[in-house]
Amino acid sequence: MIRLLIIDDESNAIENLIWELKNTNIPVDILATFLSPTEAIKFLKSNSVDAIFLDIEMPEMDGFQFLAHFEPRNFAVIITSAYNQYGINAIKSECLDYLQKPIDSDDLTVALQKIQKFKKDQQLINLLENSNLNNSYKNTPKKININLDGKIIYLEPEEIVYCESDGNYTTIHLNTGKSLLVTQQLKQIEDKLSDEFFRIHNSYIVNLNKITEYIKADGYVILCNSAKIPVSRQKKAILLDKL
Repeated sequence: MIRLLIIDDESNAIENLIWELKNTNIPVDILATFLSPTEAIKFLKSNSVDAIFLDIEMPEMDGFQFLAHFEPRNFAVIITSAYNQYGINAIKSECLDYLQKPIDSDDLTVALQKIQKFKKDQQLINLLENSNLNNSYKNTPKKININLDGKIIYLEPEEIVYCESDGNYTTIHLNTGKSLLVTQQLKQIEDKLSDEFFRIHNSYIVNLNKITEYIKADGYVILCNSAKIPVSRQKKAILLDKL
C-alpha cells in the first residue's frame, strides 16, 4: 500500500487525480489532499508518507519552494503540471517522475511502480543503516555508509581526503582523485565520521591523517592531494591540539 498526499491549488485537478488513482491496479491510501502547500507542510511535520503528488504553479508558493522545506526528504515526489517547462528543475530536485496534465492512466501506473521501488529501496537503506553491519569486525575501522543514487556506498575512512559543503549538497573528495556528490548536508556526513575527521571550517571537514602542512600565517592546511583548505579562526587551536 502506497501512502500518499495530493497537493494542488485546483480542486478539480485533485478530484481527477483521485479518480485516476483509484482506477489503477496498485493499492494506494490517500492520506490527505491540500489546496494549500502551507497546510501540507504542517501535516508532513507530524505525519510520514511514501509519496506526494505535487502541482508546480500555485499562488501561495510554487512546488519547488515547497520542496525546499524538505531537504533531505524520505518521500518520493511526483510532479503534476499542465506545463512541460519544469522538467529540468524536477530532475535537479530529485523528483521521481513528471506527469503532464491531463494525466495519462498508463503514465500514472508507471509512476506508482516507481514509487513502489523507491519505497522498497528506502526500507532496505533504513535496515542497513540501523544494522550492526559496519561493526561486525571489531578489529577493523568502521566503514562509512553514504547514500548515493538509491544505493549505499561503503567507504573506508582512509579513502576520504575531505568533504566540502554546497548548501544541501556535500562533495566527498577521495584519495583516488574522484569525488562523490551526495544530497546530504555536511552536518549529516559529519555525524557518520570518526575522530579521524575534523570540521576545520563551516564548509569543510578534513581527514586529519591527510594533512601534510599547516600554514599558520595564512590560516589553511594543505592535504595529500595538494588541496588548500581554510581553517576558521575559532578552530585553529583545536586543530593544533589534534595534530
